[in-house]
Amino acid sequence: MEQRLLEREDERSVRGCCGDVTAEARRLGYLAGPMVGVSLSQYMIQVTSSMIVGHLGDLALSSSAIATSLSGVTGFSLLLGMASGLDTLCGQAYGARQYQMVGIHTNSAILSLILVTLPISLLWVSMGKLLSLIGQDPQISHEAGKYIVWMIPGLFAFAITQPLMKFLQSQSLILPMLLSSLAAICVHIPLCWAMVFKTGLGNIGAALSISISYWINVLILVLYIKYSDSCREARVPPSMADFKGINEFLKLAIPSAVMICLEWWSFELLVLLSGFLPNPRLETSVLSIWYLTSIAMLYNIPYGLGCAASTRISNELGAGNPEGAHLAFRVVISITIMEALVVSVTIFGLRRVIGYAYSNEDEVIDYVREMVPLVSISVITDSCQGVLSGVARGCGWQHIGAYINLAAFYLAGIPIAVVLAFLLHIGGKGLWIGILSGAVIQSSLLGVVAIFTNWQKQAVLARKRTLEERSLLQRSGKGKELVD
Repeated sequence: MEQRLLEREDERSVRGCCGDVTAEARRLGYLAGPMVGVSLSQYMIQVTSSMIVGHLGDLALSSSAIATSLSGVTGFSLLLGMASGLDTLCGQAYGARQYQMVGIHTNSAILSLILVTLPISLLWVSMGKLLSLIGQDPQISHEAGKYIVWMIPGLFAFAITQPLMKFLQSQSLILPMLLSSLAAICVHIPLCWAMVFKTGLGNIGAALSISISYWINVLILVLYIKYSDSCREARVPPSMADFKGINEFLKLAIPSAVMICLEWWSFELLVLLSGFLPNPRLETSVLSIWYLTSIAMLYNIPYGLGCAASTRISNELGAGNPEGAHLAFRVVISITIMEALVVSVTIFGLRRVIGYAYSNEDEVIDYVREMVPLVSISVITDSCQGVLSGVARGCGWQHIGAYINLAAFYLAGIPIAVVLAFLLHIGGKGLWIGILSGAVIQSSLLGVVAIFTNWQKQAVLARKRTLEERSLLQRSGKGKELVD
């Protein structure tokens, strides 16, 4: 009789464990699925612009490609990285039911990002002249300079959009973000075509259409946040507390930006270095095919999972539930490994046909096929690091991620790439092996940190952070009523 009772207790325990895992997987899927759509829609705005501009000729295509790359390196990556600090602040505040602090952190982030955008805009205004000074073709420099200047309005829109999206993401309000992003891309495609071919603006029309589409996204998000009952508790009008919250925001925003930018810049440097190889046209074409299109597009999947992980973990830690945060980590890692293996095997299975999607030249097609094994491994490492970076943002240890990325890519990955490509003459494969080595080191170190994370301690730190935020509100003169 006693043995049967023990067996029944074990069965209940197993069912309870499986039920918790299933429920957590559903929560993560509810967040990750739409976030993939959001990320992909935003990515496609610039991709479709480049595709449309490509029909204007080589000069328009090359100048817009350079401008798009430079805008990402000098502007969008920085703003995206800084806004990621809200993954910790807004997520933990919402989990702790400090709803007003979610709004204050968002306002502080928008203020900070707009201020950062001002010097970036000055840099973009001078971009054409700077490109000429470093030896770029004068015509390409001039056209790239014009293109990036007309993207400046979009930069300001991006500085507002990202905090608003983090505001909604922290509350698991993903559907409005998805609808606004889909609306923006649906408007953008015909708008870009019309402005490029019907107005006579050429490539300037493509840049301007990007800015308009970004502002459409801002307008939709602002209207939703202002009038939706779902945002009522976290919606906060501008106040002096926003200025006082800038310091708290920057403590996490700066390491978040460093963590994301170091990785982003390392891959841009990979494509740049390929231009110095013996056959630069072939090497740059193939690396651009894999990195700027395929890898960048596939990365939207782990990025969505990473956003889901950061939201779930930050909410649970803010609520003082370390077990829930740990469960979210275990489940999302399991999902990520399965996703990465499926995508990696699929790419490897399509290795003989992928090249035809980008080129009709046999040399390019053969080289694309030769790179497939390395790309398949990269998909796995990128998936792991994308999700582990989300875990880092949810816990608030972005500074550790920044140190790891610095060591992985700039002390190991890039030096290895340079040695293999230029000293051992392995070419583009050497560059990719080097950056892949950095990605393996990065994923391994992030994984070790996450596995050995003391979740109880992280919950205590999250609680301490929310108490400090309560004190900030009281000092700002808003009183206890905002946090009670």
